[in-house]
Amino acid sequence: MDPLRRLPLSSVLTMEAKQLRYFLAVARAGSFVKAAEAEGVAQPSLSQMIRKLEDSLGVPLFDRLGRTVRLTAHGEALLPHAEAVLREIEQCRRAVEAGLSPEHGRVSLGVIPTLLPGAAAPALREFREKYPGIHVEIVEQITERLIEKLRLGEIDLAMIALPLKHPEIVVSELFREPLLAALPASHELAGETSIPLSRLKGERLLLLREGHCLREDVIEACTRARADFETAFESDQLDSLLAMVEAGFGVSLAPATAVRHHAGCRFLALAPPAVRRVGYALASGHHAMPARRTLIQFLKRYPWHTLFRVPAGG
Repeated sequence: MDPLRRLPLSSVLTMEAKQLRYFLAVARAGSFVKAAEAEGVAQPSLSQMIRKLEDSLGVPLFDRLGRTVRLTAHGEALLPHAEAVLREIEQCRRAVEAGLSPEHGRVSLGVIPTLLPGAAAPALREFREKYPGIHVEIVEQITERLIEKLRLGEIDLAMIALPLKHPEIVVSELFREPLLAALPASHELAGETSIPLSRLKGERLLLLREGHCLREDVIEACTRARADFETAFESDQLDSLLAMVEAGFGVSLAPATAVRHHAGCRFLALAPPAVRRVGYALASGHHAMPARRTLIQFLKRYPWHTLFRVPAGG
């Protein structure tokens, strides 16, 4: 018998949407700490919400196993119901907002970390100035987590790196961004404007960690150029990588939109050029709200190339 069916109806009705969202975050991450990071809240606050949910239901939802957690039988029973409830809440919001004008409403936009500072933030600043009646809520996560949030209806659309193949997700390309070699200012090649990637063969390469799309783009570019590197440092933040480049710890590849934020690096165009494809993703079958359509049309028309800083000769 489904353990959830044995719970008093009054307990089920007292569950809050935020509690269910945090419950799902912990179930996916397998850790209170990682779930809190994904939700952008303090870990004690998230843990307290989960404890309140367990108290209201009168059953434990997780087995605490040191730094990791595992769903109990009660948690396994709650999981599909929690997903269904949150989907219904999101559909209710969408139904209400569908009656609004294209210049009013709320849109939740997921953005991968390597796109937010250099590309998405400047564009969204202009969007806010042009459409002050539309509130854009930003969620910064790696692609895997954004796709899950799209699938569950927790965000309306996402800006990601392409290609992406998923049976429930529809993607469309927005722009292609040059990848540049990032070198310390003291590097012997720093005086060049354009180089073959193979000239950096044997250098200490600084990379983003597994899960970041830009890492895959860099590895693919190196493979095509038959350039073997020594991986010297990995990080979850592009800014951290480029700070290490500035300090002389190695070289990296960076998108052209990152150039203006790191004057201490020397950026060189690659010959032949390497690019990453950027697009937006939607969950198929979800209702298209007017505000979301307005944002998509803005993103499709935006002159992304004006944000690129490509050295002469590239």
